[in-house]
Parts: sequence; C-alpha cells; structure tokens
Amino acid sequence: MNRPEEPQAALARNLGLEARETFLTNLHTLFLVLSAIVAVLCVTWPYISPATADYDHWPDILFLLVSCACLSLGLSRQLPLANVTASVFITLIFGAAVLLIGAQTGVPFGPFHFNVNLEPKIMDLMPPVAPLVWVTVIFSARGVIRLVLRPWRKTNSYGFWLIGLTAALTILTDLALDPFANHARHYWNWIPTKVPFTWYGATFVNFLSWGCVTTLILAFITPLLINKQLSRKNVPDYHPLGIWIAVMIIVTAGAAEAKLWPAVILDGVIFVSAIVMAIRGARW
Repeated sequence: MNRPEEPQAALARNLGLEARETFLTNLHTLFLVLSAIVAVLCVTWPYISPATADYDHWPDILFLLVSCACLSLGLSRQLPLANVTASVFITLIFGAAVLLIGAQTGVPFGPFHFNVNLEPKIMDLMPPVAPLVWVTVIFSARGVIRLVLRPWRKTNSYGFWLIGLTAALTILTDLALDPFANHARHYWNWIPTKVPFTWYGATFVNFLSWGCVTTLILAFITPLLINKQLSRKNVPDYHPLGIWIAVMIIVTAGAAEAKLWPAVILDGVIFVSAIVMAIRGARW
C-alpha cells in the first residue's frame, strides 16, 4: 500500500516544478527574442554586407541553431525533456540520412548537390547544419497546424489530421524555401533532368518526397510529443507560428532580393493563408 506523500515532500516537489517552469519560460522567451533578432539580421545581411553575402552565411546558420533551440525549449515546457530530446534526435537522424542519400544518389528528391563553398561537409556531401532545416520546418509547421486544428483537437481523427496537414504545410514551406536556397543563397543546385516542368529547378518529386519524409518522421516522433498532463490548462501556443513566420519572411525577402517574383507571390499566398487559419483556429 502506497503511503501518502508528506506535506514537506509535496511542497518541495511543487517548488521544484515551479522553479523548472520559470527557468524554462525565461530561457524560451530569451531564445524567442533572439530568433526574431537573428531573422531580421538574415533579411538585412545582404544589404549590410553585400560584398560577403554570397559566401558568408553565418546569419542563416545562426537562425537555424537559435530557432531549433527555441522550438525545443517550447516543447520542454509541456513535455518531459527526454521526449523532446529524442524527437529532435530522430528528426536530425532521418533528415541527415535522406540528405546524404539524396546528395549521393538523387533519391528521393531528385539529382542535386550542395554548393562547393559550403564547408565543412559530412562525407564530402552535406554541411553538418543542413539537418537542422528539418527540425525547424517540421516542428514549426506542426505547431501552426495544432493552432489550425484546435477546434477539433478532441476528435478521434485529430492525430491523423495533424500528421497529414503538417506534411502538407511542410511541402508548402519547401515550395517557398527552395527558390530562396537554390537561387538567392545558392546553398544547393539542382541538376537538370528531362522533366519538362520544374519549380526553379526542383521537380514535383522533390516536394512529394518532403511530404513523405515528414510523414515518416512524424510517425516516429508523434507518440513522444503527446502531452499526457491532462490537468494542465490547454492554451494556444503561438511560438511555433512565430518561428514559421520568421522562416517565411526570410525566404520571401531573399526571393524578392533575387527578383524571383512568382516565388514571392506564392510565398505571400501561403504566408497569409496559414496565418489566417492558425489565428482563426487558436481563437475558437
């Protein structure tokens, strides 16, 4: 028979939980502010240092690091740290594996290679920070879709809709990301194929593959991201939307700088539509 918890022990446990919550909240707020500052730097860097912007990409790398930390800290406020760490690790491993295979064989995204100026490279193929793109895009997109689906969060099919729509938003985010990374920043280059229609060099297979890989990753990490603390008040979590907005502003500004106007128009449509649906769902 379990003995009831002594008042002193219960008080100490509650104080420890409150201290942890306060620490994580303050640290998360700090990284959220840093993400916004670095996002502004990413947009303005080509104008601040035009002579080095073509090969000096540290603001974009810093944004990936800070945004991944921000998204992870946001989840750690709701979930055990071990679950969040495992989810990030799984996403990084899957992301790195498919990028290495893709750069070597052209499968599943289509033939491409990373820019030779991006050093160092893992196995002489992939910059080590590249898998962070998967963490930033998938985790922020999942947070946006959670807001969109908030009115239906208690339905039996909620989990399937969350995975499916997150994959769909990831595809749309890649539609915005690819012209920026390929033509504006020159992070990777698509090798021409016989496919007659491409989106700034990328075939439809690339975007379909992004959706499939995202679905596979979510199938593994979703059980780790389920919040089982039912007693906690369920309030909208806007910070992934903020990170996703920062990503879209960076890639849209880069596309505009490179005068990729069809990409800018599509980015704007995706940007406005997602924000409207997310805010509408969060206010339900």
